Amino acid sequence: MDRTSPSPDLIRLMDAHLALIATDVEGWLALFADDAVVEFPYAPSLGTPSRLEGIEALRAYFAPITQHFQGLTFTNVRRYPGVDGQTGWLEVHGTATLQPGNIPYAQDYVMRMQVRDGRIVHYREYWNPLAVSRGTFESIGKEQS
Repeated sequence: MDRTSPSPDLIRLMDAHLALIATDVEGWLALFADDAVVEFPYAPSLGTPSRLEGIEALRAYFAPITQHFQGLTFTNVRRYPGVDGQTGWLEVHGTATLQPGNIPYAQDYVMRMQVRDGRIVHYREYWNPLAVSRGTFESIGKEQS
């Protein structure tokens, strides 16, 4: 099998995603194409959407997240570039303090990212919905309404 090298954009965007998602929403949004799609297959079990389409939908969803997930950091980062060079997977461990309430949070994530022309066009994130209380996401959802 002829394996294509990952694009420099894929590795750069993987790293920038992890660095910005919890600290700089506008900087993070700049990583995405205008028509990007973000999916959270397990989110409906917590009362939040499983699919977001376009920058404005991403902004509406993620702007309050930084207020609730304080100090979100990622460790044990593993990158798996795909054979096409434009798609890759990340495995990471995330920790934060959930607000309100100063609730410790720990989560293992699997993230799939597809890039085109230096921007993220599709992002899918898998996480364990049991690691966070339903009430946390319900309160975030109310803020977004």
